[in-house]
Amino acid sequence: MITVNKKLRLHWLIQNGVFVVLLLLLVGLLGYLAWETRVQWDVSQNKRNSLSQASVEALQKMSGPVSVTVYATTQDVRLGDIRKIMGDFLALYQRAKPDLTLTFIDPVEQPKLAQEAGIQVNGEMVVAFAGRNEHLTTVNEQAFTNLLMRLTRFSEKLVMTLTGHGERRLDGAANHDLGEFGKQLALKGFKTGALNLAIAQDVPANVSMLIIASPQVGLLEGEVDKLLAYIERGGNLLWLIDQEPLRGLQPLAEKLELTLTPGVVIDPQAQQLKAPITFALGANYGQHPVTHNFDYITVFPFARQIIANENQEWNSVSLVEVAQSGWVENGKLEGDITFDQTYDVPGPVSIAAALSRVLQDREQRVVVIGSGHFLANTYLGNGSNLDFGINLINWLTGDEDLIAIQPRATLDSNLTFSQSALTVIAVGFLIILPLIFLMSGVVVWWRRRRR
Repeated sequence: MITVNKKLRLHWLIQNGVFVVLLLLLVGLLGYLAWETRVQWDVSQNKRNSLSQASVEALQKMSGPVSVTVYATTQDVRLGDIRKIMGDFLALYQRAKPDLTLTFIDPVEQPKLAQEAGIQVNGEMVVAFAGRNEHLTTVNEQAFTNLLMRLTRFSEKLVMTLTGHGERRLDGAANHDLGEFGKQLALKGFKTGALNLAIAQDVPANVSMLIIASPQVGLLEGEVDKLLAYIERGGNLLWLIDQEPLRGLQPLAEKLELTLTPGVVIDPQAQQLKAPITFALGANYGQHPVTHNFDYITVFPFARQIIANENQEWNSVSLVEVAQSGWVENGKLEGDITFDQTYDVPGPVSIAAALSRVLQDREQRVVVIGSGHFLANTYLGNGSNLDFGINLINWLTGDEDLIAIQPRATLDSNLTFSQSALTVIAVGFLIILPLIFLMSGVVVWWRRRRR
């Protein structure tokens, strides 16, 4: 009997020992997995505590470490703990890119280092990548990711606009100009300039692409010849065409094998969304790098039809089709505009075309848009026009791997009630609920009195 008890005790001791060892191994394994694997869920409004997919993809395309040096004191009179703000913000990027390092330097304690770095304000950061660096004083996802994109763009991209004929200007402030778009190009690391072919001998060889934006007077024959020579050499082009005459650029349309029909696109869908019927809404896009994963609405005011004719020289893709239930109006845009099957062209209507061909082992790229208004200062903020425009420039300059960052809008947290709903709430809280409480008190008092 004693022998059996000893055997049982030994068995239990071994069993308990194995259990404890396995339990410790399980705890250690769970601890290791918790340390090596991090899973998080962002349940905040508008996912403001996590990076957008666009920023994550931008980080993944950066091969090599990124160093961020923040020149900030421990406390700031206006902002408080700047270092904590910066650390929390950059932690989002460090999760997606572990080799992004963060260093803090106090400009008060080490003024020489701050002076050598050219620091101007408390909290300014210097971001370095692949031997290049930039300064940033604004802390938000759009600004920081745009900075990373500029550091990724190793070669300088020069974007020039044709001038001298009343074209829309990339540095212009007028409603019809492209000044706001030009500012965004600068933020993305592009260099911009103007080109007057009446003065210049030719389009410079270092131009990455040329923009022709709705000239208002006719080009001289010699200027058109220079443009044709630029296309013949393989130059990249963005041509914005309104419903106006071509101003001498018909030979360019013929060179690109384009048919530009007259008239303005009418889109009834825009009217249903409280927009003018002459605003064509872009939602159907062709298969192309410009529109890859681009699932946003674009707005093209007073658009015209662009038809890329099939030919053996150019590969063409219709980028945007609009007015599925609309048409191309060839009559006057007055009064009640209706479809006339005799003169008008039924939808859907192609208003943008991307052309490409291979010349001397290099791909030449051209985009023609049937609305110069969509990038104008007045309409750039409509829909996702800005993102679409940046995608166009990136593709035309050979940087289609770089993406446009859309600033995430803060969702409206205000709760708006109708007048009737406010009346119901007021009556309920100010009259009905007090009466219920009063009647409850009377009932309780009456029952206690009867006892």
